[in-house]
Formats: sequence, C-alpha cells, structure tokens
Amino acid sequence: MHPSEVVYLEHDGKVLLVNERGDGPAQPVKGRTETAPQLRFPTRQEVETMEIEYDERARLRLTYADAEYAVVKAYPCIDWPREWAWKDACVSDNMVHPVARDAIYRSIHRLVSKVMVCNEGGMVLMGKVERGHFHGFWTLPGGYMDHDEHPAVGCVRETLEEMGLSIVLDDVEPVITQRIFNDEGISFVSFTYTSTWNGNLDELTLQTEEISEAAWFSPRDAYDQAVSHFDQQALRSLL
Repeated sequence: MHPSEVVYLEHDGKVLLVNERGDGPAQPVKGRTETAPQLRFPTRQEVETMEIEYDERARLRLTYADAEYAVVKAYPCIDWPREWAWKDACVSDNMVHPVARDAIYRSIHRLVSKVMVCNEGGMVLMGKVERGHFHGFWTLPGGYMDHDEHPAVGCVRETLEEMGLSIVLDDVEPVITQRIFNDEGISFVSFTYTSTWNGNLDELTLQTEEISEAAWFSPRDAYDQAVSHFDQQALRSLL
C-alpha cells in the first residue's frame, strides 16, 4: 500500500526513488510495461534513515478516485546524487508509482506567450474568451506555446489564430511572470510582449469558437477587466 505522504527530492534532474520496502536509491527502466507499481518516493522516515537533510519547498495534493496523497517537494542538502534516477526516465516506467510520475509531470513548467497590442492612442486590445479557464472574461491575445516554439513566435501565432491579426513585436523585453496557483502544484510561466497596431476592429477576423468579441481598453480599464494574473502583471507596466 502506498504511503499517504511521501517526499519528492530532486537535485538537478535527479530524483530519489525507493522500492516497496523503502530501500534506495532505486532505478527506473524506460519502456517497462509491467503494471504493478514497485518504485515510489520515500517517506519522511525513510529519508531520515538515509540521513538526508532537505529544504522543504512546497506541498502538493494529488487526488484520485480512491485516494488522496500529499507530496512534499524538497531540495536535498547533498552533493549531486549521481546514483539517483533521472526524472525523465521515470515517466516511461509503469513500475514507478503514479504518484511519483504525476508529481514529476507537474514539476514541468507550463509556458504561455501573450501580447499587449496597443495603438498610438495608448489603448490596449483585448478579446472576450469563449472557452477554457477564462470563459466569458476579457484577456490579452495569446495562449500555450507549442513544443520547441520561442515565446516571441508563440504570441504572434496565437494573435493571428485568435483574431486574424498579423503583428510585429516592438523591440522591448517581455514581462515574464511565474506562479503556482493552487496546491496541485502546476507552475505556469508567462511571457508577455508588446506590439503596436493602429487598425480598426472591423479589420479583425475573430476565431469565434475561442474569441467572441474584441475591444480597445485604456490601460487602467484593461487592468480592471483582466482576471488573469499574468495579464494584470503585464498591464501594470502600462499604468
């Protein structure tokens, strides 16, 4: 039976796994398809037995249909643990318990790229969202980055897809913001760029399944309308 609380120790891409008896470090095998989980994160007591000190960074809550687990995310106060498992090798081994695989998956940043499209009058373009987390609210154009996509490319692509608007980014550094929003532990990183466009709203071709309406707002009104933390942080730079 899997412990209700375990410790996720990670050091530069290496994680500590133990077997069902709590002995470790244990190594995953990429591509192993056996379904009985045998490798997991250690408990606090098992880490103490190994005489590993650590700095606790966060506490994750993993909830499944039949159980809830607490995962203590921590940094071990040791030299780089060469004999520990590579975190990327854990995902493809079915004998690594889902709690460990899920926690490792959640430790990977989700990357978002957005843009503040402004006109010469200082107004900011926003769209009313039709799906996802911000359905019914106004947000800046943008969204999740594709794999192997630069954020400066991602926001241009998203603006074209959402609004039919082809933009050129201004030559300024993006506003970069990171945040974990709840105890599920998923970290988001947002890159918000700026662009200048002096066109009219009737020139836009909205992807109506995603954006129902577009409008210009003053920076203050845009900030007051924004429900996204990342939009608020970017728009603050215009106030």
